[in-house]
Amino acid sequence: MHELALARAILATALDHAEGRRVVSVEVSVGALRQVVPSSLAFNFEVLARGSGCEHASLEQRLEPARARCECGAEWDLGELSFLCPRCGGGRTEVICGQELRVESIEIEEEPCTAPR
Repeated sequence: MHELALARAILATALDHAEGRRVVSVEVSVGALRQVVPSSLAFNFEVLARGSGCEHASLEQRLEPARARCECGAEWDLGELSFLCPRCGGGRTEVICGQELRVESIEIEEEPCTAPR
């Protein structure tokens, strides 16, 4: 249930950047390898946001595909989680994306809100 900790971090980031103004929406990108259940993350964000400047804010999630690179220079999407290079068949590969969790944007109202942080 790491979605609770992730939701808490997203909420804290949004509230810090909002500086007392009401948050309308938060957009995050989530790497496919983070193993986040989108509905669980949204639920936890909604529950934690109650009574704060993020109450009623939407949490928009964008799934980022996992990608790998081989020492031969080939890059590919890890759709089936095979770490063997599709070009040379080698196994000396590295994951280059798919593990991230980033707050991409925070939409806020201009006027300060009265809800506690």
